Amino acid sequence: MSKPSDNPADPFKKALAEATKTMADAPEMTVSYSVDPSGMTSDTMRLPQVSRRMTRDEVLLARGTADALAMRRRHHDAKIDARYAPSGDLAASIYEAMETARCEALGARDMPGTLTNIDAKIAHEAERKGYAQIRSAQDAPLPVAAGYFVRELATGRKLPPGASNVLDLWRPFIEQSAGDELEGVDHVLGDQAAFARMARKVIADLGYGDQLGDDPDEDMGDEGEDDPQARQEEDQGEDQDSEQSEEDDADASPESSQETQQDQSQTTVSSDDLADQDMGEEVDMPQADAPLEPPPPQPHSAADPNYVVFTTEFDEEIAAEDLAEPAELERLRLYLDQQLEPLKGAVSRLANKLQRRLQAQQSRAWEFDREEGMLDAGRLARVVANPTMPLSFKVEKDTEFRDTVVTLLLDNSGSMRGRPISIAAICADVLARTLERCDVKVEILGFTTRAWKGGQSREKWLADGRPQNPGRLNDLRHIIYKRADAPMRRTRTNLGLMMKEGLLKENIDGEALEWAHRRMMARSEARKILMVISDGAPVDDSTLSVNPAIYLEKHLRDVIAMVEKRRAVELIAIGIGHDVTRYYQHAVTITDVEQLAGAMTEQLAGLFDSDPRARARLLGIKKAM
Repeated sequence: MSKPSDNPADPFKKALAEATKTMADAPEMTVSYSVDPSGMTSDTMRLPQVSRRMTRDEVLLARGTADALAMRRRHHDAKIDARYAPSGDLAASIYEAMETARCEALGARDMPGTLTNIDAKIAHEAERKGYAQIRSAQDAPLPVAAGYFVRELATGRKLPPGASNVLDLWRPFIEQSAGDELEGVDHVLGDQAAFARMARKVIADLGYGDQLGDDPDEDMGDEGEDDPQARQEEDQGEDQDSEQSEEDDADASPESSQETQQDQSQTTVSSDDLADQDMGEEVDMPQADAPLEPPPPQPHSAADPNYVVFTTEFDEEIAAEDLAEPAELERLRLYLDQQLEPLKGAVSRLANKLQRRLQAQQSRAWEFDREEGMLDAGRLARVVANPTMPLSFKVEKDTEFRDTVVTLLLDNSGSMRGRPISIAAICADVLARTLERCDVKVEILGFTTRAWKGGQSREKWLADGRPQNPGRLNDLRHIIYKRADAPMRRTRTNLGLMMKEGLLKENIDGEALEWAHRRMMARSEARKILMVISDGAPVDDSTLSVNPAIYLEKHLRDVIAMVEKRRAVELIAIGIGHDVTRYYQHAVTITDVEQLAGAMTEQLAGLFDSDPRARARLLGIKKAM
C-alpha cells in the first residue's frame, strides 16, 4: 500500500483533475499543477499550483482555469481553427479571444456552474494585469475586449469589475463597427466554422481586414468537395438525370428524332451565319467562360499599401545563436565585457536608479486583522493585556502594477560599428536584467541586411531585366537576441554577436519597426513599450539607387505614424548623433555615445513614473494629457 499523503491539498487536486478530465471528455489526459503558466497540449493540462493552505483565491483560480481549458478541449477543433485563422498578429489575437469565449460560453450551456469558476479566473487575470486602472481605450487590449464582448452576449452574464472596465472602454467602438454582426452570436456558438466566418467579418468591420489573409471558403469550388452531403445530393441528381435521359431516348419516336435533327441543322446554320458576320466585330464571351483573375497580393506594409518589396525570398528572421557557434558567442561576449569594463559601473548605477523607481511603483502593503497569515507582532501587546483576545495575523498584498513588456530594437547598421554598438549592447544587457528583477519582460531585437548593396535580391532584379521601380532591393536580416519569455541568464552571450566582424551592414528602419510592432501586438501583456536605438536615417544604397531618394524615409514615417496612431504600443526613440525627433513624437538625441546609458534609463524611468506631469516632461511633451 502506498503511504497516504500528508498534503491537505492533495485530495482536492485529485478530485479536480478527475472532474476536469470528465468535462474535457479526455479520460487519458494528464493533469498537473505547476507555478509555470497554465496551458494545455494534446495529452497534458497544466493548472495553477495549489498550496497546502488552500486559500480561497487559489482554489477558485484552479477551478476556473480547469473549467476554461476543459471547455476548450471539448468544443475546439484545431483543424477548423487553423483553416480560418487570420494571418496578421492583431487579427489573430482577436480571433483567438473570440474563439476562447465561444468555447467557454458553449460549455456553460450544459454546465452553468463553470461560469462562476471562469469568472474567478477572469477576475484574477484582470487584477494581475491592472485592467481596473486603465482609463483610455488606447491602453486597453482590443482582442481581450472583443472576447469579453462575445462572452457577455453569449451568456448574458456581467463581467468582473476589471474586465468590465476594459470592455466598457471599447464597447462604443465595437458596437458601432460590428454590433450588427455580433447580434447573431447565439445562433453560431455550436458551429465552430460558422462562428469563425462571423469572427472574420467582425475583424474586418473593426478595421483589420487587411490582416485576414485569403478567404478559406473562396476556393472550395462548385463541386462541394468539402461537403459530403453536397456530394451525395449531386450524385443522386446525376443518377436521376441519367435515368430520365434513358427513358426519353427509349420513348422517342422517329418523328421526334427527325425534329431533333432539324433543330441541330438549324443550330449549325445559325453558327455558320455567325461566322459570316463582320470579323471586325468582337463577340463577347459568356460570363461563365471568362478567366478568373487571381486575387490581389497582400500589401507588404500595413502602414503603406503602396510600399513595394521586389522579393522577400532572401529575407530572414533569425535567432542570434543561429548566426554563430556557441564557442564564438562566448568569445565575443568576453570581448564585449572587456571593452566596456570601465563603463559597466556607471550603467549599473543608472540601472539601480531605474530599479528603485520601478519598485516604488510596486510598493507593498499589509492587510491586518486576518484569521491566517503572518503573526502581527504589533498587536501582541493586547493579547498580553487580555489573554482572551485572539491572535491577529497580517497578509502582504501587492499593489496594482500593470503587466508590462519592453522591446529594445537596436540598429545594427555599419555606422554603429565600434563604440556605439558596444555601448548599445551592454546597456541592453544591464537594462534587461534590471527590468527582469522588477517582473518586466524584455525582448531585444536587432536589424540590418544580409549583404551590402543588394545581395541576392539585386542579382535577381538584374536577371529579370531591371524592372522599373522595384521597391526595396536588399535582403533583410532581423535578429532575435532575446525573446521576451527567455531569462537573461540564458541569452546574455547572444549580445556578443554584435561584436562579430561583418554582421553590421545597412539599415531599413521602417520594416524593422513594423516587424517589432507585430511581435509586440501578439503579446498578452497589458502594457507594451518599444524603444528604438538608431544613429541615422534608413539607408540602403541598392534600394535608393533605383527608387526615389526619400523612399525608405517615407515608409519609416508612415510606420511611425501607424504605431503612434493605434497607441497600442508606447514608442520612444534615442538617436545617437542623429536627430530622430523629426521622425518620432517621443524621442531624444544624444551627441556622445557615452550618454546612451543615461538616456535609456531616463526614458524608461519616465514611462514608469506615476506622476503624469513628470512623465510628460521626460518624454518631451509640452503639456500632460
